[in-house]
Amino acid sequence: MASTDARLLALEALVQSQQTTIEALTGKGGTIETLSGNAVDVDIAWLVICGAMVFFMQAGFSMLEAGAVGAKNVINILFKNVMDGSVAALCFWLLGYGFAYGPTVGGFIGNGNFGIEDIHNGAGEEEGASDGWEGWFFQWAFAGTAATIVSGSVAERTKLEAYLVYSAVVTSFIYPVVVHWGWGEGWLSAWGAMGGDDPKPLLKGDERSNGMIDFAGSGVVHMVGGFSGLVGAIIIGPRHNRFDVEGKPMAIKGHNTTMMALGTVILWFGWYGFNCGSTLGLSGGLGNIAGKVAVTTTIAAAAGCLTATAIARSLVGSYDISVSLNGVLAGLVGITANCSVVNPWHALLVGMVAAFVYFGASRLLLRLQVDDPLDAFAIHGACGAWGLLATGIFCTDENVQYAGYPNTNDACGRGEQFAVQLIGVVAIAAWSASMSGLTFLVIKATLGVRVSEQVEAEGLDRSEHGMQAYSSELLQHTEHGSQQEYRAAGSNKIQPHKDNSLAAPPPSSIQPVGVPPNTIEVGS
Repeated sequence: MASTDARLLALEALVQSQQTTIEALTGKGGTIETLSGNAVDVDIAWLVICGAMVFFMQAGFSMLEAGAVGAKNVINILFKNVMDGSVAALCFWLLGYGFAYGPTVGGFIGNGNFGIEDIHNGAGEEEGASDGWEGWFFQWAFAGTAATIVSGSVAERTKLEAYLVYSAVVTSFIYPVVVHWGWGEGWLSAWGAMGGDDPKPLLKGDERSNGMIDFAGSGVVHMVGGFSGLVGAIIIGPRHNRFDVEGKPMAIKGHNTTMMALGTVILWFGWYGFNCGSTLGLSGGLGNIAGKVAVTTTIAAAAGCLTATAIARSLVGSYDISVSLNGVLAGLVGITANCSVVNPWHALLVGMVAAFVYFGASRLLLRLQVDDPLDAFAIHGACGAWGLLATGIFCTDENVQYAGYPNTNDACGRGEQFAVQLIGVVAIAAWSASMSGLTFLVIKATLGVRVSEQVEAEGLDRSEHGMQAYSSELLQHTEHGSQQEYRAAGSNKIQPHKDNSLAAPPPSSIQPVGVPPNTIEVGS
């Protein structure tokens, strides 16, 4: 009997304990609210981490561009990359974010939340959501990337103040408008096109259509930067030693291959923040999408690298590391739009074709005597357009639904999606080229866009910054060639100078990696 009483007392104690636990879990601050709050916190942390990875891509661009230009322009290109992030922060905070994500005005531009006035302490408390700080942070990093792409196209001959003005315009207005079109409530958007409770995505204007699919920005980010850079390169004109009197390209070597390779690897790393972070969270199954995006991104980058390497070996006759590095970037740009809506074998094809697109676009610009020192248009503009078109070619309706797009339809299967993507390519290219062209022309007529021939020959580090990245001994060889270039420069098409310091040396004389002068031809 005593044993039975003891068991009853133990059972009563267990029941009481369970009741206390249930009350704690279901009461104020209990499991339901706690889990919901944890999901929000996880999503916020994910965006902050991925945004920081995207911002770290500025270091990648800095290293890549610094290694690809001459030793006399290293400080200038590094300075521009730092300024891009800083200018973008203030301009995107004050104006850009409101134009991008404010309530739509006719599907063209946002109008509201300037200075992120709607983001404040407790803004999401009533709905149990985020206050919104991390959203601005993530999108600012993208804006800085779009601006930085242009710096490579206009490197080694552009006035610093002219470039800074352009950087402010692109992050305040040109880029945010395209963001609104594709990711806000704009006319191309897959996420509430034209605003209101009844979105009207292209082409059908209802749930039968998806609108433009650009998951992480092949068009919204990379095409804007690439086409803007192309127009800037045309208006500013080629470097004085880029083409001879017959219009044939003359090789200009990047001064440090190690920096170029390091920069590319940093960019590849940051791209996982770029693409995977575009899930905008991890909760509710978004983590699975992020995992898939990481796989397709990796496959496309690798395919771009290997394909570009094979192209260079077949057509040029050597394993050119600059082409291989650009192949990585081409594959990454190409997969960015469609990373969530294609299968792994599609990603392989996207990366392979991107390498051909990059190589062909680079050669085309040289034939047209357009000097793009970092091949920014070939990589970001042309491959960005390919990325949008590849989305329409390779997407499947099942993958679109898996990626979380709002409408259930067969737009990919019946070919409508390709038509929408094509419209997006044309619209983004036209807007970016026209607005950037207008901006550069206004700057040219007021501040001027190009340094003098003497400053260009001596290097922008001395004239714009009053210092050098390297000692005089290391720069002596470059300066000797530069002075001859300046004396021969009667026009943009100059006679090749007798000093062959800029000509490709025979294989037996190739310098070790990282030892200037290097043997990599920029714009290959």
